[in-house]
Amino acid sequence: ELFAAVEPLLPGLREDGVSVWVLGAGPYPAGVVALQELLDAASEELEPEDVWEPQDMNDTCLYIFTSGTTGLPKAARVSHLKSIMCLSFYELVGGSSRDVVYLALPLYHMAGSLLGVVGCLGIAPTPLHPAGATCVLKEKFSASQFWDDCRAEGVTVFQYIGELCRYLVNQPQRPGERQHGLRLAVGSGLRPDVWRSFQQRFGPVRIVETYGMSEGNVTLFNYTG
Repeated sequence: ELFAAVEPLLPGLREDGVSVWVLGAGPYPAGVVALQELLDAASEELEPEDVWEPQDMNDTCLYIFTSGTTGLPKAARVSHLKSIMCLSFYELVGGSSRDVVYLALPLYHMAGSLLGVVGCLGIAPTPLHPAGATCVLKEKFSASQFWDDCRAEGVTVFQYIGELCRYLVNQPQRPGERQHGLRLAVGSGLRPDVWRSFQQRFGPVRIVETYGMSEGNVTLFNYTG
């Protein structure tokens, strides 16, 4: 649905040697790689390990996009090693395979895709929960629907960016705001006044504040609250 914004730029992109891949029904002009057709035609047999195993764990695994605080959004390189390190995120903050994680963050950011989705995959399975934690993806955050979503989906963990919690405490008070299964909120940028208001209003939810950077090599966790 975003291809129309890119199509006028195709001649310049071709001159710069930039490939354009599109997922979704076509048709698309020549020079555009239609991924859906390739996926439909691909074999379900796994290729030999030496085809897909990285030669060096510091090689590029994927690119995420920054929020554009200092200009337009720009790509940031993420290595295979850093991606694998993100597998342990939820276990580091007290998550388990019984948890249901609510994720409304953009998946082109590291917080949503790597800490959120990959973190759910990395939680050690148990016989009753053999595939890591459950991840509930919300296309767009809604402060008015949040607690209804939590009750409907059995959410136990909320991954936030600080202002999402401010949106929640700024909502008009409603009956049943403390009737939920949320036990843990984890994220970055939560201001002290919002932290206090959130727990006073919505109950004794444990909050673990973290801080890291896409291209940094150190991450901080506030375990003590």
